[in-house]
Amino acid sequence: MSHSFARVVFVATLAFFAAFFLWPIFQILRGGFIDADGRVTFAYLQALLADPTYLTGLRNSFLLACAATGLALLIALPLAVVSDRYLYPAKGLLASLILVPMILPPFVGAIGIKQIFGQYGAFNALLQHAGLLAPAATIDWFAAHQFWGVAVVEALSLYPIIYLNAVAALANIDPAMAEAAENLGCTGLRRFWKITLPLIRPGLFAGGTIVFIWTFTELGTPLVFDYDRVTSVQIYHGLKDIGANPFPFALVAVMLLCSVSVYAVSKGLFGRSSYAMMARATSTGGARPLPRARAWLCTLFFAGVTFIAVLPHLGVILVAFAGEWYATVLPQYFTTENFALALGHDLTVSSIANSLRFASVSTMVDLVLGVAIAYVVVRSRITGRHVLDFLAMLPLAVPGLVLAFGYLAMAQEGKFFSFLNPTRDPTVLLIVAYSVRRLPYVVRAAAAGFQQTSETLEEAAQNLGAPPLRAVIRITLPLITANLIAGGLLAFAFAMLEVSDSLILAQKQAFYPITKAIMELFQLLGDGKFIASALGVWAMAFLGVTIAGLSVIMGKRLGAIFRV
Repeated sequence: MSHSFARVVFVATLAFFAAFFLWPIFQILRGGFIDADGRVTFAYLQALLADPTYLTGLRNSFLLACAATGLALLIALPLAVVSDRYLYPAKGLLASLILVPMILPPFVGAIGIKQIFGQYGAFNALLQHAGLLAPAATIDWFAAHQFWGVAVVEALSLYPIIYLNAVAALANIDPAMAEAAENLGCTGLRRFWKITLPLIRPGLFAGGTIVFIWTFTELGTPLVFDYDRVTSVQIYHGLKDIGANPFPFALVAVMLLCSVSVYAVSKGLFGRSSYAMMARATSTGGARPLPRARAWLCTLFFAGVTFIAVLPHLGVILVAFAGEWYATVLPQYFTTENFALALGHDLTVSSIANSLRFASVSTMVDLVLGVAIAYVVVRSRITGRHVLDFLAMLPLAVPGLVLAFGYLAMAQEGKFFSFLNPTRDPTVLLIVAYSVRRLPYVVRAAAAGFQQTSETLEEAAQNLGAPPLRAVIRITLPLITANLIAGGLLAFAFAMLEVSDSLILAQKQAFYPITKAIMELFQLLGDGKFIASALGVWAMAFLGVTIAGLSVIMGKRLGAIFRV
């Protein structure tokens, strides 16, 4: 590969990250730790940590992330083990349905959950019909337990990330190791605890880290549940004082420190972990059949977990088709009018067009930048390529809420980037935010493709007179098309349904993306939640097709994209 091309990519990437990743973070740190006289100060941080309100928010955010990650692990690990070890009826179908929770942003699912378990929701009506609850009695299940409501919704939405990593890790274990343990008398749960779990721990920790950071900084779900005693909501409410109040900056800095620390621990403990394995073909392994009764128990287990996981989706779908739904098990009547209103409402028509435009451009940026970075990291030998790899993966450690706040801070009037102020037009910042946040997925997918493609093919083309860049475009890129499609689809789909960046940066209705429009519609009185749910169903259908395509293209390798 041309060293000059590698150096150009290196410099261009450094410039991009300096302007739109490091500079926003510096603005956050500057706002939280530099006083009006330009001196370093910890007074804001000390005042923040002495304020019971902010301390409670930080504690709740941390506990919420721990609870959601723990619940997601408890759901995902048994499913992954059963899927890897056994054959049972409808296994292929159920394995595909595992991915269904990922086709809806958690905060949209929270709308459906509130309709089912709210004070006048379907669950109370069912209890009243069964005689387990007095006709006039009601229980608002999640109003009294908002913390666990948010944690459960997050876990049900995000556990597939841990499941995908666990399945990929289990698939790489040599069955001979389990057989050797069994021959030495180590069987059952003891074998799983002593042999299997240590071998798959890096995969579990990789997926768990993503879930933890995602939940720790989640904004939409707490807003839907009116749970404002978390740091993300406190930051959101503090945006109106961003020019004069240093406390939001200090809060974001603390959240950034926590997220990066979790990421660093994950990379330090398990990022380099690998165990030498013989190929699975060296031993008789793989999923094995079960007696009929036990096989059907596995099917029921998978189906039961999947049904619980898709309850938020079922709730959203029912609300979308409901003409009226109040204190009954099912809507009083069904209608498709909400879908027509969703596609004809002033908020939704422009929001769909905006999301398509923002996501398309950001995906193109990710593909160009991601392929170039992956090629330099995998193929070149230039000094500093590992720094490039580190920078490309670092957005996984920095939450969207933090970056969005940084963009807002650096684009204030009087700042160098004030021409990008989102109060006038957030288009550029939204595209950049989507690009930075999803770039790691494209880099990961492209790097995997380059690693699986022999470099001798490019060398042969260059020996025949093809310039290095042309050899890459004509020879290598067609061979890794599946990887690029997978990474691009994932970047596009998640950009379409990005929450934190959209809620913070899109401040004018003309520029609302889909997620911002859903949140605004949900907060409207009257038929707002019905139209918001209908728009959520449209988004669900779109992301469902995307995830299904990714599953076909990547198979068990899909989990590798969701690793820190």
